[in-house]
Amino acid sequence: MTQRKLHIKNMVCPRCIMAVKDLLNKLELKYQDLQLGQVVLAEPIKDGKLTLLGRKLDSLGFELLEPGKSTLIAQIKTVIINQIHHAQEPLSINFSSLISDKLNHEYAYLSRLFSSVEGITIEKFIVLQKIEKVKEYLIYNQMTLSEIANEMNYSSVAHLSSQFKKETGMTPTQFKSQSSHHRKPLDKL
Repeated sequence: MTQRKLHIKNMVCPRCIMAVKDLLNKLELKYQDLQLGQVVLAEPIKDGKLTLLGRKLDSLGFELLEPGKSTLIAQIKTVIINQIHHAQEPLSINFSSLISDKLNHEYAYLSRLFSSVEGITIEKFIVLQKIEKVKEYLIYNQMTLSEIANEMNYSSVAHLSSQFKKETGMTPTQFKSQSSHHRKPLDKL
C-alpha cells in the first residue's frame, strides 16, 4: 500500500484534470480531491494498481511523481501556472511569498532546488509562463496592450514589450500581425 496523495507532472490545465478524472474512474479509483498537479485518493492504493496508474498516466502524457524533491518541483510549477493562467484575482503578494506560503518551505530552498533540477530559475519560469499568457491575450485580440500589461502585473507597457521581445525575438505588435502564432504547451516550458 502507498500514500493517498499523489503528485502528477504535466497536469497543467482543466482538460488535464478531466483526463485524469476519466482515468481514475476507469480504474475504479475513488478520490477525495483532484486539482492541478495532484490527486488525493479516498483510500491508499495497492502497489500493483499504482504501477498500472503510472503506466496509464504516462500514455496520456503525464508522469506520476515519487514523493520528495520532484514532487516539490511539480508543486512549484503548479502554483505558478495556477496563478498566471487560471487565477481569477490578480496576485497581491510577490511570487516568492506565494510559493513559500503554499508549499510551507523557505523560498531560498525552493529556488535552489528548482534551479538545480530544471536548469532555469523560478523567476525565468514565471517570465516564460507570463509570455505565453500574453501571447494568448494577443491572439484573442480582446484587450489593448495596456490592459494586458495591467492584467499581467507589468509596471508598464514598455516593460511588457521589452520582456516579450527578449523572450520571443519580436515585439507584441509583430507577434500579433503574424499569420501563424507560435505558442508552447504549458508543460513544455
